[in-house]
Amino acid sequence: MKKILPDYPASEILLSAGRTIKTERAGLDALASALEDGLSEPFTRAVETLDSISGRVIITGVGKSGHVGAKVAATLASTGTPAQFVHPSEANHGDLGMITRNDAIIVLSWSGETAELKGILAYSRRFQIPLIAFTSGVSSTLAREADIVLALPREQEACPHGLAPTTSTLMQLALGDALAVALLEARGFTAGDFHTFHPGGQLGANLAHVSDVMHTGDSVPLVPSGTAAPDAIMTLSLRKFGCVGVTDADGKLAGIVTDGDVARNLGRNLINEPIDTIMTRNPKTIAPTALASTAMGILNKNSIGALIVTDADQTPIGIVHFHDLLRIGVA
Repeated sequence: MKKILPDYPASEILLSAGRTIKTERAGLDALASALEDGLSEPFTRAVETLDSISGRVIITGVGKSGHVGAKVAATLASTGTPAQFVHPSEANHGDLGMITRNDAIIVLSWSGETAELKGILAYSRRFQIPLIAFTSGVSSTLAREADIVLALPREQEACPHGLAPTTSTLMQLALGDALAVALLEARGFTAGDFHTFHPGGQLGANLAHVSDVMHTGDSVPLVPSGTAAPDAIMTLSLRKFGCVGVTDADGKLAGIVTDGDVARNLGRNLINEPIDTIMTRNPKTIAPTALASTAMGILNKNSIGALIVTDADQTPIGIVHFHDLLRIGVA
């Protein structure tokens, strides 16, 4: 193939990119309009069907539709809907045994006439397994066999020859995401549930709770109200969190003193003064059930290095430091 890029102007490259994005965006706009019209009823039934099964959602497709299907299966699984991608060719050679009568099947095929799908279609009909079709071929074999047809608008592909699947696969992907999110919201899937399925990486770190990373017990820098300033500053120094919490007679957090507070008062004679005289009252705190990402947000917004963790009664039970959040990958 002849290389033309050295002689191809950058302006044309950018125009091509812009046309692709605009064309694909038009496809998404058409899909959104369809969901408000003829696609609304079958989409609702699809969500209800997937919510009602006791097994898994089986996704299948060939070529680019298959690649999209694998991603849709992964998205469903990570948002609380057990799902698995089964390649139709492998299904014809034994993998049909992976599909049970408690499952539902989603088939992705733009034309609806993909030959490799015949085996899985026949299997679903034989055992009355719910079959949902993502297709633009509303009169196709797939559409005739399916229990629910999610008809995709026939929009222009971004490929100038109208051949490479671009707009069509983007619409399939968006429709799969829409199903996954609708199921997620219908089931009340929480951030805590996300953490269960995403324990690793930055997402898992952001979804960890403060209680997972906070320091507790004797490591928490606390002194009672009225403590002599030098003694409180010694506690601040030894615990190495850059702050010390001050508790009232009931053990509740009354204030906090930071390294910065001490530095700003170096000119004062604090030897005979209680630490209360330089503490900040009503300091920023966080609950142990809060997300690690929430703690990081508070630290960044207020330019502070640590947060005292308190229970519902404002009793200190721990401390979380900026470095603790960085260590687990919160950013």
